[in-house]
Amino acid sequence: MSRTDWAAATAIVRDQGGYLVTGPDLLIDGKLPASWPLERAPYYLETAVPGSFAAGDVRHRSIKRVATAAGEGAMAIAFVHRYLEETA
Repeated sequence: MSRTDWAAATAIVRDQGGYLVTGPDLLIDGKLPASWPLERAPYYLETAVPGSFAAGDVRHRSIKRVATAAGEGAMAIAFVHRYLEETA
């Protein structure tokens, strides 16, 4: 169970299992979702909403392991800082 029902009310893309789709997995036939407003591609853990990141078990194709979730959480913080720098 992904526990991402809250995302249904947003532009965040979810897969058939309800997991949040991020980064390169948002590309379909080389194209980003129509809702993606930026010139750049999403960062690796970024959802279809710029500045919104997903890590760990809620993420599409995640490994579903604690160590991976912790590492992805640290990566997400780095991406948040990068996003804030570019939008400041």
